[in-house]
Amino acid sequence: MNLPNKITILRVIMIPFFVFFMLTDFVDCSNYIAVAIFIVASLTDTLDGYIARKYDLVSNFGKFMDPLADKLLVCSALICFVSIPDNPMPVWGVIIIISREFIISGFRLVASDAGKVIAAGWWGKIKTVVQMLMSILLIINFNGKIIDIVELVFIYAAIVLTIISLVDYLVRNWDVMDM
Repeated sequence: MNLPNKITILRVIMIPFFVFFMLTDFVDCSNYIAVAIFIVASLTDTLDGYIARKYDLVSNFGKFMDPLADKLLVCSALICFVSIPDNPMPVWGVIIIISREFIISGFRLVASDAGKVIAAGWWGKIKTVVQMLMSILLIINFNGKIIDIVELVFIYAAIVLTIISLVDYLVRNWDVMDM
């Protein structure tokens, strides 16, 4: 197993630890441990992709597992947010974001069966960055009028970018759907 795939597996292994610290008060600073795990896990996504491309270590396992690991991390965070009282993340927003991930995964599966690999577009990359920043803000959960407004801006930006990236993805790749 190559290094990028090991890093991807590490990201998946980090998710239960993230969820544990996110949903418990195991220690006084559980949310800071959760945000540290989330940030490290998010950065491993960039790292494993960089290493795979730079050293020509791209593999079928990586093509499959890397996006899945990202989806697991983001979806885990979103589900945690709606289970925390007074968290501003709306359930309908979580449903939109998770639905987009299922739609894109299904689309990629159809494309794969057709022998086509669909790369992520810029809208999807921007969406991911905004979702990660939103998640970090919501995990830290600072209080204050300005912070509350910033959190809401990131929440709604993430939801809007989720929809835009979905539409962009479908329009760019609609030819994969042999209807």
